[in-house]
Amino acid sequence: MRVKKYLLTLIPLLGIVLLLSGCGSAVEKDSKDTLSISSSDVIATMDSSLNTDVIGGQNLTNTMEGLYRFNGKKLVPGVATKVVEPTNNGKTYTFPLRHSKWSNGKPVTAHDFVYAWRRTVDPATASQYAYIFEGIKNAADISAGKKSPKTLGVKALDDYTLQVTLDQPIPYFTKLMANSTFMPIYKPSVDKAGKQYGLHSKGMIFNGPFKLINWNVSDNSWTEVKNNKYWNAKKVKLHKVEYYVSKDPNTGLNLYDSNRVNRLEKISGDTARQVANYNTFSKDKQAATFYIETNQKKYAFFRNKKIRQAISYSIDRDQLNKNILGNTGGFTASIVPSGIAENPTTGKDFSDEPAIKSVAKYSSYNPKLATKLWKEGIKETGQKDLSFNLVGDDTDTAKKQNEYIQGQMEKYLPGLKLTLNNVPFKSRLNKAETGDFDMIVTAWNADYPDPYTFLQILTTGNAQNDGKWSNKEYDDYVKKSATTDANDKQARWNDLVQATKILTEEQGAIPLYQSYQANLTRKNVKNYLVTPNGAYNLVTVFKK
Repeated sequence: MRVKKYLLTLIPLLGIVLLLSGCGSAVEKDSKDTLSISSSDVIATMDSSLNTDVIGGQNLTNTMEGLYRFNGKKLVPGVATKVVEPTNNGKTYTFPLRHSKWSNGKPVTAHDFVYAWRRTVDPATASQYAYIFEGIKNAADISAGKKSPKTLGVKALDDYTLQVTLDQPIPYFTKLMANSTFMPIYKPSVDKAGKQYGLHSKGMIFNGPFKLINWNVSDNSWTEVKNNKYWNAKKVKLHKVEYYVSKDPNTGLNLYDSNRVNRLEKISGDTARQVANYNTFSKDKQAATFYIETNQKKYAFFRNKKIRQAISYSIDRDQLNKNILGNTGGFTASIVPSGIAENPTTGKDFSDEPAIKSVAKYSSYNPKLATKLWKEGIKETGQKDLSFNLVGDDTDTAKKQNEYIQGQMEKYLPGLKLTLNNVPFKSRLNKAETGDFDMIVTAWNADYPDPYTFLQILTTGNAQNDGKWSNKEYDDYVKKSATTDANDKQARWNDLVQATKILTEEQGAIPLYQSYQANLTRKNVKNYLVTPNGAYNLVTVFKK
C-alpha cells in the first residue's frame, strides 16, 4: 500500500490558532472517552475499492470490519466467526459469518462481501488494487476484461456463509483477509452516491468499531464516534476518536505539548531529535520501505544496471538517517523490510538470510565505485544529456531528503544535473502512475506480513511498478512463490529469497531506508499497538 510521507501535514494557520486557543489559554480536560491523534495527511477516499494509501487504510480499519483483523501481531476473527483452514487441496475457503449489523441496523451478510469483491475487480471501477485479488478464481481475467465480475470465485452459500475458490493455493491468503480492500461494502450507499461514494461520510454505512461523521474529502480534521451496532462494541472503550492534520512540525508539537492531541504520530527530522528525550517518545518499526525508481520506459539509460548501481552507491544512507530523518529510518538492503517474516525452518528473519546479506553491498555507500560505474554506464549507453528530475513529496523533511540525495548524486556522478520537483502527495502519485518523472522517491507499506507484498509490485506489468524495471528470472521466482504448494513453505521461502537477491543486485528499485514511525503517546493511552500490516487496532485502545 502506498505510504504517505511521514510528516505532519496541512491544518491551515487560522484553524491551528483557533484549535490551540480554545477557551482562552486554558488546556481542556483530557477525557477518558476521547482519543485525539495527529494525522500525517487528509483522507483521500473512504472507498475500500479505491483506497491505495495508509491513511485511508487506517480509517477504514477504524470504521469497517472484514473477515479478520489484527490485534497486535495476532490475527483474530472479525465478521468471520473463526480463522478457517482451507479445503480442496488449499483452494477453497468457507467462512462462517457471525450475525452482525451495519450501523443502520441492517444485517451484514455474505452478499455484502460478494458485492464488494466483484466491484473491486470490475474494470469499470478502475481499482488500482484489483491485482491483489489475483489467485482468486478468474480474478485476473476479470480485471483484464475477459470475463464477467460475476465469475469471480466468491459466492454466498447462504446469508452467513461465504465461500472463496482459488485458482491455486495462495500461501499468504489468510493474512490477506485482514486487508481493508477485502472489507464488505453496503451496496445501497454506493448506488445512491455513485462516483461520490467514499468522498464524504454522509450516506456511508459502517460495520466497524467506529463511524466517521460530518466528514468531506478535503477536511483537515475529522471525528469518528463509537458504533454501538458493532458486533464487538462491548470491547470498544473509546467513545470518540478525533484526528487533526498538521503540516508544520512545531505546530504538531504544540498540539501535543498543550494536550490537544494524545498521540503525535510520524515525527521526523529535527523534531524527532528534539523530542527523543521525552519519556513518552517511542519508535515503531514499520513494515514499510522508501526507495527510488528510475523511469526505464522513458530512458534506456536507466536500463543499464551499472547506472542504477552507481546511483545507489552514491547515497550515504547512514548520514541521511542521522542528519535528515532524525534517526527515524533503518538500513535495508532490499525493498523488503526486516521483521516482515521468518524462515519456516530456522526462524531467521528474511533480511538476515545469507543470500540477501551477500548482495547488501549493492545498497551501501561507496562513492569511488559509484563514480567508476557511472562513467562505465555512460560509455556503454552513449548518453550525453545528463539532466534529470527527481520527484518527491512537498513536506519539509521530504524536501530536505531530496536535497541531500541531489547533493550526493551530483557530487559523485560526474556530469549529472538533478532538478528537484517536490509536489503534494496526490500529485506525486499521479506522476508515478502516468510515468511523468525521470526518477522518483516512493514508498510501500505491507498489505500483509509476507515478502511477496513487496516483491510482487516490481514484477513486469504490475500497476505499481512505476519505473517499469523488468527481469524475467525475477518474475519467475516471484510467480513460483505465489503458486508453490502451501505445505512446502521452505521451497516458497527460497524462491522469495532468490527473487530478492536478483532485485537487490540489479537495483531494480534503489532502497533508501526502512521507516521507523516516531511518536509521542501520553502515558494514559494503553494498548496502542502496531499490527503487521502497519495499522493500529483501536478496538482494544483505552485511556486511564
